[in-house]
Formats: sequence, structure tokens, C-alpha cells
Amino acid sequence: MAASQVTLGNTLRAERRPRDAEPPLDLAVVIDTLPILADLLRCDVTLFHLDGPTPVGIATTRPQTVPSVRSGPGGSRWDDPSIEPAILNVFDTGRSARRLTRQLVQGTPTVQDVFPVSRDGRVVAALACEMGVIEHERQRRRSPIYRRALESFRVAALEGRVHGATRLSRLGEHDGPFLVDAQGQIIYISSVAESIYRKLGYGRSMLHQPVMGLTTDESGFQHAIDRRECMEYQSVEGTFHLHRWAIPVPSPAGPGFLRRFRVAARDLEGVILIVRDETEERFRTQELLIKSALIQEIHHRVKNNLQTVAALLRLQARRSESTEVHDILRQTINRILSIAVVHEFLAHDQSDAIDVKDVCQRLVTEVSQSQFDPDKSIRFRVDGSDFRLPAQQATSCALIVNELLQNSVKHAFVGRNHGTVTLLLDASDERCRIVVVDDGCGVGPGFETRHGGSLLGLHIVRTLVREDLRGELALEGRPGQGLRATITFAQHPGGRTNDV
Repeated sequence: MAASQVTLGNTLRAERRPRDAEPPLDLAVVIDTLPILADLLRCDVTLFHLDGPTPVGIATTRPQTVPSVRSGPGGSRWDDPSIEPAILNVFDTGRSARRLTRQLVQGTPTVQDVFPVSRDGRVVAALACEMGVIEHERQRRRSPIYRRALESFRVAALEGRVHGATRLSRLGEHDGPFLVDAQGQIIYISSVAESIYRKLGYGRSMLHQPVMGLTTDESGFQHAIDRRECMEYQSVEGTFHLHRWAIPVPSPAGPGFLRRFRVAARDLEGVILIVRDETEERFRTQELLIKSALIQEIHHRVKNNLQTVAALLRLQARRSESTEVHDILRQTINRILSIAVVHEFLAHDQSDAIDVKDVCQRLVTEVSQSQFDPDKSIRFRVDGSDFRLPAQQATSCALIVNELLQNSVKHAFVGRNHGTVTLLLDASDERCRIVVVDDGCGVGPGFETRHGGSLLGLHIVRTLVREDLRGELALEGRPGQGLRATITFAQHPGGRTNDV
């Protein structure tokens, strides 16, 4: 063994597994326990098997109770080739090994422990655990009783004797573990757990107290004892919301640890109970739900008020004898309703981002139902990708699309009784593009495409694109060949492209 490695124990001397063999199927049981192992042991864990002469990681998990020593999107990365001799030595000897790395990870050396995973007298895999030297020293100073319990749990996990681990959610940095022996006495309690129980009204230390006095903890303890499986549950004590875990610690199959705490005819050393105070989190979540409901109600009322204003203007338009006033009021009504559509979506969607394609579909329906000339048959089509925008951008887009649709309906099909208006949507690379194209008469005399047109509607479009969206407007068309309006702008934070 290299000088940087020291043998930790004689867990098992086993024959070496053939280098070209596939990992056994029952390693899936070990893989299922890696998340809880990483969180309890407070280290990065990786399971290796041999692929020819080379150790290959088949599963890896970073802890959530402490910062990982290995950065990267995929979790822990064992890219240090110097660990290979330690892993191969474990496969050869069946004995665990420890090494202090010389390679600095986030400015500090790390401690790597490698343990054999054996089946039927053969080493079939190796578990590598890595933590920073500071965390290693912190763990070394913890209660010997708790450290031995974690060692027993680790041994049982590698032997495939931990059940129910897949049902457990991940632990967190502020969770409080404590250890109860098989007789129901608390033999270790962390400072975090002590603090939580003090808030619950337990004045004295819980160490050496029976767990039977803690009603919700007793039920979790009893479940773990009776069923020999991990359990996770939630409880309410007064105004406190608690999240709890009960993790049985199986006794070693052979001569084991914590022997003095063993009870005859029992195969458990005890139970690790973990408590998390979720009261503040629940309170914040409830506050957010209330605020979200209030905001949705406000959007609902704004939508109703806008529709009321539109109804009053519609009534006024019907009474007007002036065609010019009638047209102006009708355009104003459509503008108001386009804003109301956005508020309607915000009233029914808890997200602050709005699906622009859904809004455009609604606008097309509104415009088609209010066509100026009922004798004309104008078809509308909405195509392209879905994407979501924040409320402010979505409102501007709704107004812009409404103006362009109305412009096409009113001006594109003069002298014709049919036509098609197509609305195309596209979003990529954080840039959004909205295109409204018709097959109408195209650009007429005196129309200024360069400056956005001389019509009021296109003037509104140009202003919204420049001032609100900070985007660009391009108008293309020729007489008899229709008009194409393209709006391009950047997607603000809060919006996103939908996967379809």
C-alpha cells in the first residue's frame, strides 16, 4: 500500500472479482442508499466497479447536508487518477483504505475513504467517500456513539440490508439528528435537535431520556423497530410544523459495533431520528399563496373593469350616427379588450409569465368576431412556437398584435371579400419574433414603411415596440402582394420558451 494510504480495518478479505465482469444486479440496492449515505456521512460518495483494469464510477451522489467538495453539474466527479491505486487495493485485499489527497479541492485537501462491497466472499464494488479535511475533523469530534452508529449504518447499506431508502427525501444542513438505542433511550442528540425541542417546550436536555415521552418521535421509532425500514413523515405540535425521518440502524451481520447497546433477539442497534423545523418555511409558503391569491383577484377585477368600460364604449358606438366616431370607438374597444385578455390570463395562472400563443389565439378570436364588414370572409391562422413573457411584455405584445390584426382587417382587403391573415411566433436564443402577414392589397400610395406608417394604429405599434419592448419593427410589402410586419425583441427575465 502506498505511503498516503493506511488500512482502516479487516472488514473482509475476499477474492478479487474478475476484471471483465459486469456489476451484479443487487448493487441497485446499494445505489438506492447513496443519497441518504451522502447526507448522513456528510460526504461525496461514488460507487465503483471494475471495467477491465480500470475502476469506473457507476453511481455518484453529493451531500445536501454540507457543501460538496466536488463542483460540477453532474455531482461529484472522481477525475483524480491518484485514487485508482486505493480502489484497486480494496478490490485486491477486501480491506478499506484511507488517503489524504494532495490535490486541493476548493482550496483545501480532502480525505478519501474507500470501502469494499462484497457478495458471496467476493469484492464486487468499492464505495469511495470524500470530504474536506475541515469537515473530517469536525466529524471526528462528534460523539463516538453516533459515529459508530453511522459506521454500522454504512456497513449495513453496503451489505444491502437497509430497506425503504428510496422513499426518503434528501436531508438538509439544518436538520437535527439524534440516536435512540433499541431500548428506546436517547443516547445522542445534536445541538440542532436540542434547539428544536427547546422551542417545543422541552426545557431540559433530551439526552438519556426515553423517546416514549415524545409522542410523534415514538411513532417513528416504533415503526422503524417493528418494520425494519426507513420512514419519513410530518407532524404538527402546537404551532410548529415538523418534518421527521426514522432510519433503523441494523446490527452488523458478524461481530459488530455498539455491542453494548444490543438487545437479545434483536437485529437493530437502534434508530437514527431526524427532525426539521419547517414552521417558518410553511409560514412563508402560506404568505406567498395568500399574496398570489390577492394578486389574481386584482387581475380578475381589472379585467372585469376593462370589460365594463369596453361594454360602455360599445353601447356608445351603437348610438353614434357618425361612421368616423363609430370606427374610433370600435378600435378603442379592441385595444381595451386586448389588455383585458392579458389580465384574464394573469387571473387564472399563478405564474407571472404568460403564454403568448394563447393570448394571440384569444386576440384572433376577438378581432374575427368584431370584423368591420360582415360580408367579408377573412381567415386567421396562428402558428409557431409557444413562449412565455412577463406580464408587462405580454401586455405590450397584446396591444401590438391587436393593432396589426385590425390594420390588416380594415385596410388589407379593400375591394375583396376574402383573405388570410397569418400570425407567426418564434423564440430562440432569448430573442422573440412576432410576424403578422396578410395576402391583401399590400402597401398603398403614401404609406411610409420606413417610419412605421402614417396610420394611428401603426404609430402605436412603433411606439410600443421601441419604448416598451426595446425592439425593432420591420414592415415589408408591395402593391398587390400583401404586407408583412415583423417585431423582434429580447426576452426579459421571467419569460421562457416552452418545450413542445
